[in-house]
Amino acid sequence: MNKTAKHSVMALLAITLGLCASLAQAQAVDRVYAIDGRGDVVVDPYGLCWRTSFWTPAAAAKDPAGCTCDKDLLPKEVCEPKAASAPIAQAAVPAAAAAAPVGVKETLSADALFDFDKAVLRPEGRTRLDDIAARSNQLALEVVIAVGHADRLGKAAYNQRLSERRAAAVKDYLVSKGIPANRIYTEGKGSNQPVTNPEDCKGPKSQKVITCLQPDRRVDIEIIGTRR
Repeated sequence: MNKTAKHSVMALLAITLGLCASLAQAQAVDRVYAIDGRGDVVVDPYGLCWRTSFWTPAAAAKDPAGCTCDKDLLPKEVCEPKAASAPIAQAAVPAAAAAAPVGVKETLSADALFDFDKAVLRPEGRTRLDDIAARSNQLALEVVIAVGHADRLGKAAYNQRLSERRAAAVKDYLVSKGIPANRIYTEGKGSNQPVTNPEDCKGPKSQKVITCLQPDRRVDIEIIGTRR
């Protein structure tokens, strides 16, 4: 083989390998559940689908196995199109009702978990999370959703990062208590979802305004699972 032909073959091989790698990566990102060698979703001893690090409720709605694995977390129209709806046999209703997931949502004051403007858990915060971990361990856990929030004081980009760091700190602690990391979904909303009324906390930063905005500094934690 002459040198020109050899270089052409090597270039073609590199392009082919690169394309295969890209396709494999795209496939891995598109699938948010672990898949075994047969193409089936991997499940744990409780029959729950094993999520990858790409899992989010939005991504699960696009995964072919989303409705099988996480139907109760997805919008009803995703898994139950009107055209495909069918009457449920009366005998099957009690069993379905018994298997319905339990949802518990708590809003924890960020000041109860962290010092002001911090993302390091306080001892009191760990105690609150110990209670949540204990309740999670009583369920065949599907997912824990932790969403961090911040008040309007400071720049939006900083508040976004702070809310994300606080949600991540909650996740790290719950993982240390035995909850699988891939069962915990975290998100930061920054200061985009306040619960205070803008008319109630007017003015620049001051101790009065900081106190008034305290309800906006929070972490929403939702536990979803079925009773053992």
